Amino acid sequence: MKPTSNRTRQNDPEGLRNRVLDVAADLFQMRGYHATSMKDLIQATGVSGGALHHHFPTKKSLALSVIADRVAPAVRQTWIDPIRAAPSLARGISGVFAEITRAADAHGRVAGCPLNNLALELVLSDADFRNAIDAVFVEWQSALAERIAETRGGALLDRAKRTDAAAFIVSVYSGAMTLAKSKQNASSLRSAASILSYWLREREFA
Repeated sequence: MKPTSNRTRQNDPEGLRNRVLDVAADLFQMRGYHATSMKDLIQATGVSGGALHHHFPTKKSLALSVIADRVAPAVRQTWIDPIRAAPSLARGISGVFAEITRAADAHGRVAGCPLNNLALELVLSDADFRNAIDAVFVEWQSALAERIAETRGGALLDRAKRTDAAAFIVSVYSGAMTLAKSKQNASSLRSAASILSYWLREREFA
């Protein structure tokens, strides 16, 4: 059985790549990019150094792939898709916060937002990281701005002001998540959800 398993791994480069990305995303989230070495990744994934470097020649290339292939899809799944599918912007945002706080309560800990964690650590150190992370934020804000435009209050705003409003929503969530991570409980997320709900109604974005 073991030789067959080895052959399967060798003949499944995409599976190996995905496994490395999954492990790297988890380690970057829990330890941070700078505190995670390539040796750590080799040990955690069980792949050889040659196989790891074949797919990701440098740690930076791995991190950029994590942002593109793990962090960006996570933001889409957690925020963008639910917001687009919701019957209203307000209900969409309320649902997102409810799901995030439920998950935090269930896990008994708050690891923080993967995008925020990497942004805080990497954007000042490298322009490629900054551009990759900013692209995810832009996609997130654009999805929110689209839904804002569909509301009664949002229809009265120009594109720049809708984008500003979307950035405010992202900022409230990001700040609340940072506080939740610091306190290791979801109380700040619940407070942020309540305040945002009032803010949306006040501006007729609901």
